Amino acid sequence: MGIQPVILCGGSGTRLWPLSRKSFPKQFVPLIDGKSLLQLTLERVASLAGGGSGVVCVGSDEHRFLISEAMDAAGVRGNVILEPAARNTAAAMALAALTATSSAQLMLFCPADHHIPDTAAFCSMVQAGTAAALAGGIVTFGVNPSFPSTAYGYIERGTQSADGSFAVVRFIEKPDQQRAQQLLLQGQVLWNAGIFLCTAATLLGALELHANDILVQCRLAMEGAQSDSIFLRPDAVSFQACRSESIDYAVMERHDKVSVLPFNGLWSDVGSWNAVAELTAADENQNRIAGDGVAIGASNTFIHAPHRPVVALGTTDLVIIDTPDALLVAAAGSVEQVKNVVAHLEARKTAQAVTHRKVARPWGWYDSIEAGDRFQVKMISVKPGASLSLQKHHHRAEHWVVVKGTAEVTRGSETFLLSENQSTFIPLGEIHRLHNPGKTALEMIEVQSGSYLGEDDIVRFDDNYGRAAPEARKLA
Repeated sequence: MGIQPVILCGGSGTRLWPLSRKSFPKQFVPLIDGKSLLQLTLERVASLAGGGSGVVCVGSDEHRFLISEAMDAAGVRGNVILEPAARNTAAAMALAALTATSSAQLMLFCPADHHIPDTAAFCSMVQAGTAAALAGGIVTFGVNPSFPSTAYGYIERGTQSADGSFAVVRFIEKPDQQRAQQLLLQGQVLWNAGIFLCTAATLLGALELHANDILVQCRLAMEGAQSDSIFLRPDAVSFQACRSESIDYAVMERHDKVSVLPFNGLWSDVGSWNAVAELTAADENQNRIAGDGVAIGASNTFIHAPHRPVVALGTTDLVIIDTPDALLVAAAGSVEQVKNVVAHLEARKTAQAVTHRKVARPWGWYDSIEAGDRFQVKMISVKPGASLSLQKHHHRAEHWVVVKGTAEVTRGSETFLLSENQSTFIPLGEIHRLHNPGKTALEMIEVQSGSYLGEDDIVRFDDNYGRAAPEARKLA
């Protein structure tokens, strides 16, 4: 029986705003060599998923297609448990353990947003923990600290067992700078990586002992779960009644059979812009440039500029993050406060706090290029073979211009093809659908005009992705 990896895909990733936003959190953003952290995590655990166990992802319904696309990109198969609400890691892990086909199934619980470049070292570390896990323990993995970080929790390790693991003396919350320095000087501490290995029976037993109310609600939610393709939807009412608590608080700090294995390889939770900057090589002035950035007379400046030239002139200790609709300029020592900025923007009802101009959809994506009084212009890309829903709008008309590929258009009772540089008009109230029959991406410009251009002006009659039908509140 192989190890069943469970990837915890929740989290809003607000510390990496404006690139990461609640509608498109950091685990889905292509941060490293064009790949997302979730895709890299799935690739990393793929070889561990032997014996037909597959991979289980736990995430939100809002992100279900982003998760499935990452699984496809990584070439892994498995199932996705869709949490009806965010209830932290204890509940997410309980849901996954309740789906195990055997109580003896070894399960590896991993965050979706960590960067561990040495896959072989990671897999070797996990395999080293199997003996302790099969013996009924919960094995966690700690990273040897390289500096006194205030961004990570710590694990104090005790005596070493014959299997190479260490007893956990205690878990330590994220410290302030002085306490972090003391811990580093003390030794015998590791950064808490939030990765756990145990059997399904061990985790469920620990939850029953220390957080039975969470387990009870998760059982009820799974008893009423509904299955849709690779998606498993727990009962919403039961799950929403579940208490929200991390697995560290709910179980790990209370359980008496927890051990830790040190990991000596490179590891980052990519939890701040300084951590992202470290992934880019520095020049002779310690400037780090990702994209079309230019540093002149600058030092220790990080520029993330994937879309247009961004120039830093004479700057020191700055982080500059450019996106099409929002710009962050921060002192390098203040990046941990970015999440507070997001909260401030949300309180102001600033749309960019939550959503991107470019929005992913199961059929592709759209980018809102321009908007004004009674009009909006979008760039739309449809994946090969994909279709938008059959729909109509009450308040807007649309003009479509194909700029790349071939479009199959349904408009009322007629269906016809459009090639590059051809266009068509969709009158207000007309039933229509867009389909890409080709083998390459379809790209087109959509010009909307009307009295109301909100994304909730849609009536669906048919949809390939199981989304709400008439009067849906999300884009097709």
